[in-house]
This record gives sequence, structure tokens and C-alpha cells, in this order.
Amino acid sequence: MRKLFDAHCHLQDPRIFNKAPKLIKTALENDVHYFVVNGVTEKDWHLVKEMSDTYPCIIPSFGLHPWFIMDRTPNWLTSLREFFDANPAAAVGEIGLDKGSHGKMIDFPDQVQTFRLQLQLAKELKRPASVHCVQAFGDLLDVMKSVGPFPEGVILHSYLGSAEMVPEFAKLGAYFSFSGHLMGMEETKVKKMLKAVPSDRILLETDAPDAVPKSNSSESIFLVEEKENNGDSKEMLKLNHPANIHFVLSYVASLLDMSEEEVADISYRNAVSLFSYEGSKLHQDQDLIAQVPSR
Repeated sequence: MRKLFDAHCHLQDPRIFNKAPKLIKTALENDVHYFVVNGVTEKDWHLVKEMSDTYPCIIPSFGLHPWFIMDRTPNWLTSLREFFDANPAAAVGEIGLDKGSHGKMIDFPDQVQTFRLQLQLAKELKRPASVHCVQAFGDLLDVMKSVGPFPEGVILHSYLGSAEMVPEFAKLGAYFSFSGHLMGMEETKVKKMLKAVPSDRILLETDAPDAVPKSNSSESIFLVEEKENNGDSKEMLKLNHPANIHFVLSYVASLLDMSEEEVADISYRNAVSLFSYEGSKLHQDQDLIAQVPSR
């Protein structure tokens, strides 16, 4: 039986939180056995914890995303540490650096300092960390070199960096996680980059509810959100579903000239290895078959 592991998503996102039980059930029925749910702000860490306590298939991850560092409280780092003390199964994330259209509005030295503190915490606690990076891969590499290496692993989530940087990141302990965002890049560049990633460092993710994969298949599963447009009309937006990890799998496998079964097996084994640190759910029971509690 094919097993898939969603290495990065946001089921606590307010756009889909109320639909989470149905999403998880559907994903489980579509061979997705585990989900790493990443907190992004102090305000949603408790939701991630509650979901993890409720669903055996959810691995919690707590972190302060660079977009939300301006909202942090003076005691944010103490609070973050307390979440890890209370949750031995938790990873660190989503953390990172961003110089993109949104990130450039946020003080970059402050981003670097906040990121560095969380990266140091991940290393101290021996937890894997999930990292967001947009147009700042050189800065990211510099910080990782100064803090690393990372034997417990750093996940470069939705990796869109160059093939040339892969060996440098891999030497520090990086894993490369691929989502539907990959389909927006030039295919020749994607193929070159994928070929540069060691097979024992490949992960798959959905980044749901974002990173909707490009697919013409009638089998794709989408959620729909209504968004106010100019105050007097509504726009229908597509949101991603964890079950759509199959389309990421298919795309990555095709560019690596491998079968979907091979890539599914490799990425699943890599994720289990990465998240099976002492105290984690997977360390306790790697063969756990997650079930959605009835409500």
C-alpha cells in the first residue's frame, strides 16, 4: 500500500480549521498517513497543540513566521520554549527569512535575529526545523552556517532555490520539501534542481491551504473560499487540500524519471526518519495507523 507523508501544511489556518476533520479523513483515505502542522504566530500555537492532541496523525510544529514577527509579545521566546517543553513530539517551525513582496515590508535584520534565535532553539532541543525562505537563500545559508550543522535536520519547505545551492544546504543537514509551488517554475530549472537533491533528502508537502497544484485532472480536490471583491461582489478562490499531495508526487516523479511508487516510498521513509527523534509520535510508534476521532 502506498504511504504518503505531508511534511508541511497549516490545517489550523482559519480558512480551513473548521473543515479539518473532513480534510484529514479524506486525506487518510487517499494514503496520506501523517501531517506536520506548522504554527506561524503565537496566536495559533494552541490550535496546533489541540489538533495534535486530538489526531494521532498530526505532528505539531511551533514557530514564528517572518511575516508575523511584528506581532510578537515580549515573552514570545519563553512561551515558545514552554510549548516545546509540554510537547515532546513537536518540531520547530514555521520559521525563516523573506525578501519577497510581503517580506520586504518587514525589517530584515529583525527577521534574521528572530530566525536565528529559533534555529538555535531547534539545535539546543534537538528538534527538526521547518524553514520558509523567499528570495533570501544566500542570507539563509549564512545563518545556517553560523548556527549549524543540524544533525536533527532542517526542512527547506517548498524549496525553490537553485540546484547549485543544494550541496551547501545538504552538508548542513537540510532536507528539501516540494509542494505545488514547484509547478510555477520553469521545468528545465526544476528538473536540474531535483536531480541535485540526494534521494535521502527528498520530502513532499502540500502547504495546504496554499500552494494549489496545477492540474487538469478531475480527481483534484479543492476547497472554495468566498472573498469580498470591491465591497459589492464576491470572488471564489481555490484552497489546497492535503489529498492533493498526489499531484506533487506525480510531478516530482516525472521529472526525476522515477515511478510514483519509488518517490512515495523514498519521501515517506525520509519523513519518518526525520520526525522519529526521541519523544516524537513516530519514535513511539512508527507503524501508527492514524484514525480521525468521531465527533
